[in-house]
Amino acid sequence: MISANNVTLRIGKKALFEDVNIKFTEGNCYGLIGANGAGKSTFLKILSGQLEPTSGDIVITPGQRLSFLQQDHFKYDEYSVLDTVIMGNARLYEIMKEKDAIYMKEDFTDEDGIKAAELEGEFATMNGWEAESDAENMLNGLGIEPEFHYVQVKDLTGPQKVKVLLAQALFGNPDILLLDEPTNHLDLDAIAWLEEFLINFENTVIVVSHDRYFLNKVCTHTADIDYGKIQLYAGNYDFWYESSQLMIRQMKEANRKKEEKIKELQEFIQRFSANASKSKQATSRKRALEKIELDEIKPSSRKYPYIDFRPNREIGNEVLTVENLTKTINGVKVLDHISFILGREDKVAFVGPNELAKTTLFKILAGEMEPDEGHYKWGVTTTQAYFPKDNSAEFNNDDTIVDWLTQYSEIKDATYVRGFLGRMLFAGEDGMKRVKVLSGGEKVRCMLSKMMISGSNVLILDEPTDHLDMEAITALNNGMMKFPGVILFSSRDHQIVQTTANRIMEIINGKLVDKITTYDEYLDSDEMARKRFTFTMAESEEKDN
Repeated sequence: MISANNVTLRIGKKALFEDVNIKFTEGNCYGLIGANGAGKSTFLKILSGQLEPTSGDIVITPGQRLSFLQQDHFKYDEYSVLDTVIMGNARLYEIMKEKDAIYMKEDFTDEDGIKAAELEGEFATMNGWEAESDAENMLNGLGIEPEFHYVQVKDLTGPQKVKVLLAQALFGNPDILLLDEPTNHLDLDAIAWLEEFLINFENTVIVVSHDRYFLNKVCTHTADIDYGKIQLYAGNYDFWYESSQLMIRQMKEANRKKEEKIKELQEFIQRFSANASKSKQATSRKRALEKIELDEIKPSSRKYPYIDFRPNREIGNEVLTVENLTKTINGVKVLDHISFILGREDKVAFVGPNELAKTTLFKILAGEMEPDEGHYKWGVTTTQAYFPKDNSAEFNNDDTIVDWLTQYSEIKDATYVRGFLGRMLFAGEDGMKRVKVLSGGEKVRCMLSKMMISGSNVLILDEPTDHLDMEAITALNNGMMKFPGVILFSSRDHQIVQTTANRIMEIINGKLVDKITTYDEYLDSDEMARKRFTFTMAESEEKDN
């Protein structure tokens, strides 16, 4: 168990948290939610001991081990992948190294033998003999193939490093597990594996995530940060949302009835206060009026953007024809004779572990990259708006946000342009910010403003939820669902894929698997089952060899 007792954190004169009291108990998974800037990551740092509160304290049940997801992707660059994972249990790793050092001594003494025996006993108690196989199983589950288990962390890609650090946090069955955005940079298969791991995890988990489906799947409780307080709800994210909305509705209804009663009493007092025969009743009603207090309904600190993609023209029947697209990058054929035809009602989610393949296809279709072979043709009625995974080049200039967006608008009117920015929460003077100093989330909101103002009837979106908060992701999800045109997209957000796509395309080893189905149906299909079985068998054969 871990609890916060009267925790307050002040940054300058501002209190980020004020007298927070909350208890996290064994066997539960808590989703820590709140608007950007509410202090979710900061609170996890306080719980983990990385940050001292201004006042109050954190209490952990004596003898329990706490583990948290490291955010420094370069901290373990000089260690092997397997060692980095095992370091998740610091004491076990220390014993392993101490044992090795003793056994490597040339002048092995009786004292060394006694010490080694003590270490061996502690090692066995901690299931040390299974440590390497447990670490390997975690890495395999997260998609880190065996050939990478013994290389140095510095030789991995960014997404691979994230998976290794996640395996480190999960390793060794910690009593308390703190995870800050664990699904970031994970492919959908790795997220599914993590979901199953956490569902079966028997100790305490506290997780921050913007992935609504993930929170719904794994969380037993929801801790909502708003205005420096933390309110605990029993249930997952959807239950929290319904409960919080119901509470607000009930408070508003109670206030409405109170206001009606206040008006009724005031009218009586006004009519009969000067009437001698009614003066006692008027006095009684004055006392009753003084006792009525309206409930304080604080507006949430959450702010929802409004995303509405409206095409300037209706799309025709001929949308896109792709024939034998092939592309090799750094000696690897990421697209191998890809062919498909899109119809006017298609909303296609591209899935699969190879992010480079999806990004390459999108770049080719957006005209930013040439294929090695094959060709594609857009229909004459189509106009495309492209959201790249890496948008940094768009903002490498001194433009203000208003000037930046105006260049993409057919109507060069500041009021018109500011209307689109306002929908994305850039109000008033925010429009005069220089684009080169924007945060990742602000840049994404600018890109979505650009797509809205374009009036395109085809959207190409490459991981658009990166850097967005829960509210913006919800708004984007709604905008994609009601968009009347064609969408090609990739996303790690399960709920966006499931609620938006009516067609799933997976790129496996450069080849295309194309199914007209929902995402959940696709995951449950016989083909996916066979693919997983094949992968498992191949994995087992590698171990046997």
